[in-house]
Amino acid sequence: MIRCHLARLMGERKMKIVDVATETGLNRNTVTLLYKETAQRVDLDALAKLCQLFQCEVGDLLEYVPDE
Repeated sequence: MIRCHLARLMGERKMKIVDVATETGLNRNTVTLLYKETAQRVDLDALAKLCQLFQCEVGDLLEYVPDE
């Protein structure tokens, strides 16, 4: 399973979904799906914009967790 840490990163910076969508130019629905960890696929451009906004690496945003 892939875990998305967008909610944690946003919480640390006290950002809302609309703030991230505005800052990155991403669709609000895209940000919401990542925030709720319900996204089935992620565009590389979206990852790049999020990494730029949060000044992080892809590994800080996404994490692989083996299934039990």
